[in-house]
Amino acid sequence: MSTVSSASKGAHGVPTVLVAEPLAPDCVTWLRERCTVIERPFSDTPTNPTFNEALAQADALIVRTYTAVNADLLAKAPKLRVVGRAGVGLDNIDLHACRQRSVRVVHTPGANTDAVVEFVVACMLDATRHRLYLQAPLAETDWNKLRDELVSERQLSSLTLGIYGLGRIGSRVARAAAALNMRVIYLDTRDIDPAQRHGATPVDRETLLAQSDIISLHVDARPENRNLLNADAFGRMRSNAVFINAARGFLVDPFALAEFMIAHPRATAIIDVHEPEPFGPDYPLLDIDNIHLTPHIAAATRDAKTAMSWVVKDIWKVLSGEPPEHEAL
Repeated sequence: MSTVSSASKGAHGVPTVLVAEPLAPDCVTWLRERCTVIERPFSDTPTNPTFNEALAQADALIVRTYTAVNADLLAKAPKLRVVGRAGVGLDNIDLHACRQRSVRVVHTPGANTDAVVEFVVACMLDATRHRLYLQAPLAETDWNKLRDELVSERQLSSLTLGIYGLGRIGSRVARAAAALNMRVIYLDTRDIDPAQRHGATPVDRETLLAQSDIISLHVDARPENRNLLNADAFGRMRSNAVFINAARGFLVDPFALAEFMIAHPRATAIIDVHEPEPFGPDYPLLDIDNIHLTPHIAAATRDAKTAMSWVVKDIWKVLSGEPPEHEAL
């Protein structure tokens, strides 16, 4: 059941904000001091009458990942002035439809960068270095046997990292990899200032795929990037490559990835983002030993979630007639 802040319920002239997905409590409290706030439980769907009733009176809507802001939703929100995305990517928001209705869109670029970079580095370590936590004493023979068995074949400082997309997160991954003495190469459609490369070397697609021991995907979610990593791309990778996707699920052809991983058991894939989410029992990446799936948690730290939730400040600026700090143009 939706909850409405009692402090401002029914207050004349006070804007109404519909929070469609969970935000950090402190940020909701801050917003309640200024607006009527309606929170919709995550289990509700956009077809739920309670949601639609709230949407009809909303001056602002705040979403995260799973609420699709499209023409159908906007048609149910005649008073809507601004949509806030508590996060970075805007692929769940139809910007054209928003512009047609003069609905502004704000988001929080950079709010989850540190969290995602940490996650990607952790994935690189998980894929290359054995770790075992002991919970009991071992006999000397078992101790020595474990030490022999847990020798890793590779260490990051001897590997080449290929970054597919040297944007906000990709460039920070490059900096972290440089600190670990990795060779870093990248592919990007833009001409990037050398100062922003952190020592990474630009290469073409074929070179990146062929020379990288680890490939980390960081391109944006524009529609033309769908299935960017396809059978041709995987066919050019090393047979023991590590592939990491913490960007968007639809960037990768899952059938091509599955085929490559089955054919190359020494390769590893760590996939944090999927299409759809959540995936069902017919997901082609399930039950493949060298594919490791995580539930879209690269940005899942309390600090990052709070930073993304502060989109409420830009929501309030728009409602107050002030220019927002981060508007999606």
